Amino acid sequence: MKFMKVAIVHDWLVNYGGAERVVEAMLSLYPDADIYTLVYDEKKIGKIFPKEKVHTSFIQKWPKATKLYTKFLKFMPQAFESFDFSSYDLVLCSSSSCAKGVITPQSVPHIAYIHSPMRYAWDQFFEYQKRSGKLTQFFMNRWMPSIRLWDYVSSQRIDKIICNSKYIARRIKKYWNRESEVIYPPVDTTRLSPNGKEAEDFYVVFSRFVPYKRIDLAISACGTLKKNLVVIGSGSQEKELKELAQKYPDANIKFTGRISDEEVQDYLQRCKAMIFSAEEDFGIIPVEVQACGRPVIAFQKGGALETVIENKTGVFFEKQENDAVCKAIEKFEELNEKGIFKTEKISLARKKFFNRKIL
Repeated sequence: MKFMKVAIVHDWLVNYGGAERVVEAMLSLYPDADIYTLVYDEKKIGKIFPKEKVHTSFIQKWPKATKLYTKFLKFMPQAFESFDFSSYDLVLCSSSSCAKGVITPQSVPHIAYIHSPMRYAWDQFFEYQKRSGKLTQFFMNRWMPSIRLWDYVSSQRIDKIICNSKYIARRIKKYWNRESEVIYPPVDTTRLSPNGKEAEDFYVVFSRFVPYKRIDLAISACGTLKKNLVVIGSGSQEKELKELAQKYPDANIKFTGRISDEEVQDYLQRCKAMIFSAEEDFGIIPVEVQACGRPVIAFQKGGALETVIENKTGVFFEKQENDAVCKAIEKFEELNEKGIFKTEKISLARKKFFNRKIL
């Protein structure tokens, strides 16, 4: 009996997050699959994705490739198109950048799980540009038209597109003119559950410290209102965010750094609510905190609209502005005092929903 030979392609393996959970889910279906990726950081992710399974592109050999890979966008199409899949029976992609642009033989099905078309190439181009230095802006203006063209053309090579939310399905239709099937990403709601205790007097943020996550809004709002806030995670904005927190000496804002899954779960179970300020493609973390029975104060855009039920499992704010977040926190506390948010009901609602949708 011949076994199916499967290749899994992912943008890059340098940190562990929601996209990497999807790769793990693919590996659970095809444990003997090979993994192809742009660059691979064995120190950070080797325990999850062993070195012997991983095939990297020519960019891996470049100096500091695992740190500077985002600067190499111009060369990513060539890197992924250089992989040879002629010996495989199936190619699965997990992509929010260029991984979905691999070339497969006509006889080899290519199924792509799309977290998002490249945000920085399409609808969020100007936002990324504003946050970039002059040199980066120069290359963005020069290279992005050709990147957009390649992104569209390469999307037409995919045999079947799956995406992580209705929000992303609309983005795929707009920029690629392709239909896609929504399958929500894996969320382990069986592991996460309420701790059976009353919530404690603090809010929580759990995220990578990168600009589009807008952790600054949670810090400034809690600082303005003198609320307790626990900030979990790390990333490129760490110094900037800690400096922002220092501007609010009357608020208790604690940074935990990277902590274990067990410690994260403990904070999610004990918090009053999570503040989620990003326009996210899907957003696994808000689902996890709801599985723990705690509400979410979320930006009213993106995947959160599909996972948070207003005035039942959380509240929304309409603008990514300090005043809007402050008003949402005050609204939440008013509703919370009335007993609107029931721990067991929040947890049960999320588990029923996601047990039907998991990849």
